[in-house]
Amino acid sequence: MPGDDEPADAELVRQSAAGNPDAFGRLFLRHQDRLWALAIRTLADPEEAADALQDAMISAFRRAGSFRGDSAVTTWLHRIVINACLDRLRRKAARPAASATDERTLDNLAAGHATPDPSADRDTSLDVMSALRTLPPDQQAALVLVDMLGYPVAEAAGILAVSPGTVKSRCARGRARLLPRLAYLRPGAAGWRGDVREQTPGNRSVAGDVLPAREGGDDPS
Repeated sequence: MPGDDEPADAELVRQSAAGNPDAFGRLFLRHQDRLWALAIRTLADPEEAADALQDAMISAFRRAGSFRGDSAVTTWLHRIVINACLDRLRRKAARPAASATDERTLDNLAAGHATPDPSADRDTSLDVMSALRTLPPDQQAALVLVDMLGYPVAEAAGILAVSPGTVKSRCARGRARLLPRLAYLRPGAAGWRGDVREQTPGNRSVAGDVLPAREGGDDPS
């Protein structure tokens, strides 16, 4: 949040559109942690996430003059980032399966480690991230926002530019598709490997909240 002497987000966008060379950089620094979290959790690949975030910020910088304030600046920025990530997910869907190196990177990210940690439950975290990647990109994005990053459904809907019912529907369908692959993670299931939940700012978890199917409205898309 900007301090008392700091310009508001919308003012920085206006200044950027007016030609202030520093305004957009200040805006990005203010929100970079959350934008990076969105990109890395959506793509689960540091290089892809960095490229997507760079593409998104270039796009946002170029479109600053078209921002009309119909939504919060943070929603606008998150929407541009998620769209850049979804574009990469759709392109990646046509590529060959990830290499062993890619899988190890996914494993480390899912376990919450920037570097390999031999004490982590690598098999379980890899299962979670691999299962998530089997979903359609729109369902992946909804689950990342709601279940992994803890955004309220209404805020996720604003970022994705869809109705709250659509977000609920995509989450419910995604969880239902993940359930057969991740049911063993539930306590009491055969082969359950313990508490492997990835805690998030919203106290949600990949292996916990992703699994139960929830009621949601029809997805019009």
